[in-house]
Amino acid sequence: MNIRQNRRDFLKSGLILACAPFTGALAHPKPFLKAKPVLSAHLWVYASKYPPDWNCAPILDQVFTEIKAAGYDGLELMNILLEADDSVDRISALIKKHKLPVTGCSYSADMWKKDKHDQILANATKIIDRLHQLGGKNFGVSVGDARRIKTSEELDAQAALLKKLIPYCASKGILLNMHNHTYEVVNELHDLKGTLERVPELKLGPDLNWLIRGGIDPVGFIKTYHRQIVYMHLRDQKASGKWAEALGEGITDFKSIAATLKQLGYRGDAAVELAFDEPATRPVAQSWKLSRTYVARVFGW
Repeated sequence: MNIRQNRRDFLKSGLILACAPFTGALAHPKPFLKAKPVLSAHLWVYASKYPPDWNCAPILDQVFTEIKAAGYDGLELMNILLEADDSVDRISALIKKHKLPVTGCSYSADMWKKDKHDQILANATKIIDRLHQLGGKNFGVSVGDARRIKTSEELDAQAALLKKLIPYCASKGILLNMHNHTYEVVNELHDLKGTLERVPELKLGPDLNWLIRGGIDPVGFIKTYHRQIVYMHLRDQKASGKWAEALGEGITDFKSIAATLKQLGYRGDAAVELAFDEPATRPVAQSWKLSRTYVARVFGW
């Protein structure tokens, strides 16, 4: 064997050895990810005051002000806020003004309706493009509530659309995750399991409170699906079943949830989502701060 061939073989073997740690990183990414989750605030509590389309654009400056003051790492939007043609310019100005990034956006559509796919795909890609322009990285998708158990054909339909949206998000540097309400997890996780059977690569962004309301233990869910969980929503509720005004004021066992996440080495992201089904006893800005302090104490984020 000549010297030139030896050199090629040496370089080839050296390249393989050098790449080996990164190959492992692709299969097991946790050691190479950030030290702790980015903690955002989802703005539903503001949007809930603007039925029926939940467009809280008129008070978005207040939203940024209060979330920034409470110490969150970023803000999670709802897709209605990215529908207007000037939305990117307006929200970019608020990001710059408040030095608070937009980290993601939630999105809901009846993806189980095959005849709506062209319309949903056109709208979703528009929202994804605008989220990308704002620097957002998480896209939390809800596939729509049929208000009954979906058929195999309907599960096929929503899976087919997800398979188009996942790579489109990836092409923009955005990670699509499945954001559940109760309808995905009732009936022994019928909807969610049906989707995962058809889209095994799907990442999850569970809302832990909706899991509880759907009769699912969040700790058990995390243990079962932790390899696919990249995002989660945190919200608390009281013994009465009504939502607490701030995290830590209800009966949700966040200490066990936090311990489980720590044990499993969770390195995804999270968002606090406040919601009121009773009149608030204090300004929402204060509840944001109380919740942020609670997460820091219990989760260490």
